[in-house]
Amino acid sequence: MPMAASPPPGTSGRFLGLLVFTTGACTMGAEIAGARLLAPYFGDSTIVWANTIAIVLVALSIGYWIGGRLADRHPDLRSLCGTVLCGAILVTLIPFFARPFLGASVDAFDELSVGVFAGSLAGVLVLLAIPVMIFGAVSPWALRIAMDNSDVEHAGQLAGRLYALSTAGSLVGTLVSAMVTIPLIGTQRTFIVFALLVAIVASIGLRKLWPALIPAAVACAALVPVGTIKASSDGEVIFEAETPHQYIRVVETDDGERRLELNEGQAIHSIYRPGEYLVGNYWDEHLVLPFVAPPGVTGARQATWATLPAHPKPLKPWPRRIAILGNAAGTVARAYGHFYPGTKIDAVEIDGKVTEVGRKYFGLDNPNMEVHTEDARPWLEAADPVYDVIMVDAYHQPYIPFYMATKEFFELVRDRLRPGGVVLINVGHPENSDALEENLTATLEEALPEVLRDPVTDTNTMLVGAAGPIEPGNIIQATKGKSSPIPPALDNLATDTAIRIRPPLSGGDIWTDDHAPVEWLVDLSLLDYARE
Repeated sequence: MPMAASPPPGTSGRFLGLLVFTTGACTMGAEIAGARLLAPYFGDSTIVWANTIAIVLVALSIGYWIGGRLADRHPDLRSLCGTVLCGAILVTLIPFFARPFLGASVDAFDELSVGVFAGSLAGVLVLLAIPVMIFGAVSPWALRIAMDNSDVEHAGQLAGRLYALSTAGSLVGTLVSAMVTIPLIGTQRTFIVFALLVAIVASIGLRKLWPALIPAAVACAALVPVGTIKASSDGEVIFEAETPHQYIRVVETDDGERRLELNEGQAIHSIYRPGEYLVGNYWDEHLVLPFVAPPGVTGARQATWATLPAHPKPLKPWPRRIAILGNAAGTVARAYGHFYPGTKIDAVEIDGKVTEVGRKYFGLDNPNMEVHTEDARPWLEAADPVYDVIMVDAYHQPYIPFYMATKEFFELVRDRLRPGGVVLINVGHPENSDALEENLTATLEEALPEVLRDPVTDTNTMLVGAAGPIEPGNIIQATKGKSSPIPPALDNLATDTAIRIRPPLSGGDIWTDDHAPVEWLVDLSLLDYARE
């Protein structure tokens, strides 16, 4: 008669499974929160994510190795739980240590000219490596302890069970942090919540009274005001929030100007000045650049604005319909509502919280505007209308979504333009760096062969693309006569813009959905700028 198999681990085995599950959840929760913690300082590009994932994987690997060695030397539950408790303490300290460290690291790495890659790498290494290494040691250590409570016949079962629980915990930590805790309580308290769970479980395993004080201290840390995530040196932060998409803040200066900053804050995405609609930057260019195209809406496709018959009022508003891909807080949409009240606007903004901020802090109340809270490219793919103008301002400088910088995307834009329509693209770039613009120009010309550039500032260039002829002189002609479509208040802006327009740059590569190394190019551009 065959011998009965030994039972699987009892109470100790169940506890080890809980410990492995919890530390797995904390590891991935800390990884997601860590990447979000870096975003206000280094952006949320794939480079930052690659650094975060790479450091976590390296730390886990080292932790597995160390855990195996410690398990052989100290194969007891108390030693394991004491080590895990130290890891929980370190995770609790991350949000309090991060702000001064990351602020200082940004300045230091700028001076050393090593850029976002090295800066974010160092940030992840200092903040996450040690606690992740500790949690990586848990699975082999727990397996060794479990083996002492069972027999060799159950080795495979034990290993599979513990590593399955660790993976399940990692999955839960990923989803809960990204979809629940970060949106509800913020990045900083996400660290504390996961650390608290780990601390509670580890304290139970120590089976002493004093370790219970540590989870209590961690819980108290959650009550400490987190304050401003990232301080502003030139204004007061009147609003900040973290969303599933990004970090948002509104900065107000002493003269009442408000600026929308996203993620690392290296670019301003919207400006609001009470009682004013011109802000003196690239946003203003959207009001006059569409008129580089002949007035196709009149039926005289090859005409100029000056040849239109003189009427007391324009026959039709023009542009009749525009799409803004990357509306942000609505600086352009607000200006169009004032200067071109008859223009219908489809404003696309992926983050609904940004739209709320626009309505509350930036005067976004254009009655002819419909806001679409969607990703711009899929929305444009499904859109039915065609447009006189499509404005692309969805590039979150310094890093931009690659799928909105490819040949296939610009072909989609072309297909959504009326005859005579134009696309306007805001290209943010480091000072004296043309690489990004050159590549975008080459790619845009594949779909819309007529391209002009408007170098508005040292760090912002507007690209204009069209299927048919476009001329800077058309802008000036559009200011003349009683029926001029450009309002008199914009005459000076129109003249300055027309004078500044230049032929496109050459020498760039054509990007496709398959190959568009946007982030590496931008990071190298930042490095070159820092070295100058």
